[in-house]
Amino acid sequence: MDVQTIMFLGIGAIAGGFINGLSGTGTALFALGFYLVVLDPVTAVAIVALMSVLAGLQGVWIVRAEIFAQPRRLLRFVLPGLLGIPLGLSLLNVIDAGTLRIAIAVMLIVYGGYFGFRAALPAFSRPTPWIDKGVGFVGGVCGGVGAVSGAFPAMWLSIRPWTKSETRAVLQPFNVVILSTTICLLALRGAYDATAVQALLLTVPVGLVAAQVGIMVFRKLTDTGFRRLLIILTLLMGLGVLASELF
Repeated sequence: MDVQTIMFLGIGAIAGGFINGLSGTGTALFALGFYLVVLDPVTAVAIVALMSVLAGLQGVWIVRAEIFAQPRRLLRFVLPGLLGIPLGLSLLNVIDAGTLRIAIAVMLIVYGGYFGFRAALPAFSRPTPWIDKGVGFVGGVCGGVGAVSGAFPAMWLSIRPWTKSETRAVLQPFNVVILSTTICLLALRGAYDATAVQALLLTVPVGLVAAQVGIMVFRKLTDTGFRRLLIILTLLMGLGVLASELF
């Protein structure tokens, strides 16, 4: 492993781990751009998915009470998400990764730009079980195709007037379950070869430490501050992904 590879893997692990600890999502959208510079797409996705799960388990622990308080709400997202994973994985070998990332980036920028600078945040409070299921399914597809399962759930949950812990109690375990399933399917396809294992020896410990720093910042946020963070995060993720593809 040369110096350039170590540098890109380390920077990606720090960025992805911190964002995961802070918001419960965003590992792939912040780390994948760095990893794709030095790794092939399947290996990069495999590494990001595993790092997301290991860092995400720390975040699940801090909202465990909220998870057990409303398990049915979580299942509305998780079960359709599991159905979307095989479709995402099947697209991984046929879709152009650059085109996909640009499309996702544009959607994130439009959403984050529209809501991020409004004085008052939207508050969509009525129950929406079918929308929840649809968002979960799309998240599953995105998890399989690019380890970005949290992008669309983060957009949707940021306009729900829930506490930061309630929001994270859906977003974090959703990502962990979807990406754990993705990891198993990727492993069956031989994605975790010697190159992937070598990269994981660097990215996992760095990412776990960075996630702890992110969790410390999360604890200091207000509920409204966390919602606004998710919206601004989508804008930043979109700009970062677009820049990595165009430049």
